[in-house]
Amino acid sequence: MESQANLTCQNLPTIFSSFVDTFVDFSVSGGLFLPPPITPKPQNPLQTIFPSPTRLIAIGDIHGDFQKSKESFKLAGLIDDHDKWCGGSTTVVQIGDVLDRGGEELKILYFLEKLKREAAKVNGNLITMNGNHEIMNVDGDFRYVTKEGLKEFQDWAMWYSVGIDMKKLCNELGERACVEDLFEGIPLEFRGVRPEYFEGIRIRIAALRPKGPISERFLSKNQTVVVVGDSVFVHGGLLPKHVDYGFENVNEEVRDWICGLKGRVSRDLVRGKDSIVWLRRFSNELAKDCDCSTLEHVLATIPGAKRMIMGHTIQESGINGVCGNQAIRIDVGMSKGCANGLPEVLEIDRYKGLRILTSNPLYQNGKEASLDAKRKDGLGFLLPELGPKQVEVKA
Repeated sequence: MESQANLTCQNLPTIFSSFVDTFVDFSVSGGLFLPPPITPKPQNPLQTIFPSPTRLIAIGDIHGDFQKSKESFKLAGLIDDHDKWCGGSTTVVQIGDVLDRGGEELKILYFLEKLKREAAKVNGNLITMNGNHEIMNVDGDFRYVTKEGLKEFQDWAMWYSVGIDMKKLCNELGERACVEDLFEGIPLEFRGVRPEYFEGIRIRIAALRPKGPISERFLSKNQTVVVVGDSVFVHGGLLPKHVDYGFENVNEEVRDWICGLKGRVSRDLVRGKDSIVWLRRFSNELAKDCDCSTLEHVLATIPGAKRMIMGHTIQESGINGVCGNQAIRIDVGMSKGCANGLPEVLEIDRYKGLRILTSNPLYQNGKEASLDAKRKDGLGFLLPELGPKQVEVKA
């Protein structure tokens, strides 16, 4: 009888998570429940180089907008009407900036993790990346956090506390649970902040700081630089110094910092205007302002690389390419917290090449004149003359 009770105590967190995941509807609960992570802590080096898939989809910044996130996946035929993975062996790269500007950040993080698991079962692959806003939040920089975003983290903290309390019910886990202080070292008040936001900010710091439960579970699994086939993915851009430093080193240093295993990462890597997640030299909407010579040099030093795909800078004209399509810019400001743009995704097909899938009705109705005019301004759109087959996004 005693051994049976001990077994129950040891498995209590798993039982609780499984119960909630089974009986609480994902869309109703806000997507805050899943079984425990496959690996509690990252042990192996993050994969940086991936083989060229038959079909590759790139999705730009989604900034806390769950509906637009789902529309982007539907646009590419990656999820069905029940939000389940149906993309087969497709490889997907989400370029970062899930956090800030919206109130459904956690819902998206859990949703992406769910899709990763579903895709892996059918040889698909969903790669998630760090943007500048992920780095900012781990740093405790909440300039772009919304009050809805604070509320979502407060809801999460309530359930997190329930889990801790359940652990305390077990004698063998009670001592460990008692020393787990989510708010250790976090002040009670913040200068210049209205008192009604103190609790939400404290919770957000606790969840996202290095070794925080949300940052470690989700953000530590993100890459900062990825090469998939002949495409290099990065949130902001790469300079020669970043290539010289080594992509594997970049990914490992950022991961270890997020896990609380090392101090702050170098400013050259993830902070400052010339860092990997902040650079805009190749993403200015005017092609003449893009540093094509530096881009060409960077790509020449990365074996097999033909193009750099980046987010970070909103392209009001939609996904486009400059510098002979060596720079592909995919941030269309789709989040309602940004430009509330129409979802677009980039598709790279081994046999069909590059094309843009868009929910823009101008393409669906065959009206391309406005884009033709912009081509004269040097934006170098990737759309073929007849346009790709467009997919209408259903609400």
